Amino acid sequence: MHTVVPPIDAAKPLNMADGKNAQLPSVDPQAGGVTLTLQNLSFIVKNVKKGPDGKRSDLALVNNVSAWFEPGLMSALMGPSGSGKTTLLDLLAGRKTIGRVEGELLFSGIRPSLEYRRRYCGYVEQFDTLLPILTVREMLLYTAELKRQLSEPLENKKAEVEKLLTQLCLNSCANVRIGSPAARGISGGQAKRTNIAIALVTHPRVIFLDEPTTGLDSYTANEVMLTVQKLARAGVTVVATVHSPTAFCFSLFDRLLMLVGGRTVYFGPQDQRAIDYFQTCKPFLESDPEGLMGPGHNSAEFMVDIITAGDREGKGPAFADAYETSSLASENTATLQTHIAAFKDAQLPPNLAKELAVKHATVTPWWWGIYVYVKYRTSQNYKDPAFLMPRVMDKMLICLLVMTLYLGIGDNLHPNNIINISAVLFMLSATTGFSAAAYVPSLVMERPLFVRERNDGLFHATTYLTAKLLDEIMINAISALGIAAFTFYGIQLLNNFGVFYVSYIVGICVGIAMAYFVASFAPSMDVANAIVPIYAVTLLFFAGFLLRLSQMPRWWKWYSYINFARYSWGAVMINQFKNHPDPWIDNQTVLEYYDLVGISEWGYIGYTSLFFLFFYICTAIVLTFKKYQLR
Repeated sequence: MHTVVPPIDAAKPLNMADGKNAQLPSVDPQAGGVTLTLQNLSFIVKNVKKGPDGKRSDLALVNNVSAWFEPGLMSALMGPSGSGKTTLLDLLAGRKTIGRVEGELLFSGIRPSLEYRRRYCGYVEQFDTLLPILTVREMLLYTAELKRQLSEPLENKKAEVEKLLTQLCLNSCANVRIGSPAARGISGGQAKRTNIAIALVTHPRVIFLDEPTTGLDSYTANEVMLTVQKLARAGVTVVATVHSPTAFCFSLFDRLLMLVGGRTVYFGPQDQRAIDYFQTCKPFLESDPEGLMGPGHNSAEFMVDIITAGDREGKGPAFADAYETSSLASENTATLQTHIAAFKDAQLPPNLAKELAVKHATVTPWWWGIYVYVKYRTSQNYKDPAFLMPRVMDKMLICLLVMTLYLGIGDNLHPNNIINISAVLFMLSATTGFSAAAYVPSLVMERPLFVRERNDGLFHATTYLTAKLLDEIMINAISALGIAAFTFYGIQLLNNFGVFYVSYIVGICVGIAMAYFVASFAPSMDVANAIVPIYAVTLLFFAGFLLRLSQMPRWWKWYSYINFARYSWGAVMINQFKNHPDPWIDNQTVLEYYDLVGISEWGYIGYTSLFFLFFYICTAIVLTFKKYQLR
């Protein structure tokens, strides 16, 4: 009744009707594959609940797990919800951001660096994080161009992408946009397969998969896992968490690590021996075993049902204790020590040793990352009205309003009109801070994608930030040229249009960088959208127009010096009135009245540019070191 279909023969074509057993590959330290060895591995965090003494005790989410995962084999991590299987997978992949790790984790006898795991390990997350603006083919090519060697011809990368599209049955949607909840694209199952294809496009040495069949129908799940098994048989180490797999899908796995409460309750072959072992666990249960494991259960359900039932009855520790004292655990301990000793005494193949010693998480240089970003993402953004409208329309509407209100007054330097000219220049300079709110979602909404792409070793935080800023600056530089010309010549402002345009676009760039900085540290969109306008309002009071610098209280004057609106407004004021020596108020010229005498307009523009550099550096630091996901 509780039978398991053996793994398929790797030497034969992958056929779902094939149920013959395969000769599993033996571990050879010099074969080039990567063997993971875990010895008493634990992951410990602080318990959120306080004990009787009012202190928070340590909580082991993974507790003294010992196992090994070999190249050429598929290993399954299973257990009830909350058993620690995803935590263990994250631990192996180097994706934990909190807690402390105890025990020993080695990749072919060497402690793996984070750079190695980002560069040579593939990770398929349970929830899809894809670019909605790209098609499936573009998504894979984008990843391939960032993660495969720069020296590799583009045609080779395209050929690999086409191969994956065929293997994962994505040809039918290859040219369909991935889409989002607001703009429908591919289906959930197709998105899952695309996410898997991203992990496979670089031929990783180790593949970690978190619930890879979730959201897939049984036929598609079997197809996907057959593709993964074929990759494993080629020498890749595959470790996956699975939750309710089909009988056939479960049969593709060679080893099984079952966890309960972070402890091991079984580690061994995924075959009849596993069934026999879990049969011995039935006496632990208080409930009727036959009622739990009735007809129609496959072997995976049989094992999980026993462990889940026992865990609900509080017998999880008893299961783990029984395993630790079993002959199977003794055999596993001996085998694990053999593997560890083999790598201590063996010399790794040169290519594997070189990979394990890698010092950089990315494969391609930073400038290539910017090029690929512009090639795939910027080019699509500029075709997307949802991207363009918030970045152009607000400025167009404001400038249209300002120009029509102040039409043709710019060359009228009558004393009664000077305040109007000063006001319009002030509003044009100040609104760059308010319009910055349109750029906040770009960074906040992309956080899961940024975390995934950085963990995958696609680029460094500074590369990502630079590419995104160029994305914003290029479209604004073009649109601002027309907007500035429309405003400057419509109002008939005086002197150098170049100063007016450069001051305007530099102010916009500072606003973008400021918005990115806020978005980088704000915990949510709501907080970021509150901070940006509040900061922009403070800029108005200390720019020098509403309250002159000479009249500001001493304890607030410092803020004026770190106010970029003061310098951008000052630059256009100097440009407008530098050739107007007539007295205005209190026998002072306009520039004297606003404390702008003897200052270069280009110097003020230079000061404004320093704020862009400041916000850029601050944002880069936050993106590099902030942990956006606590896992």
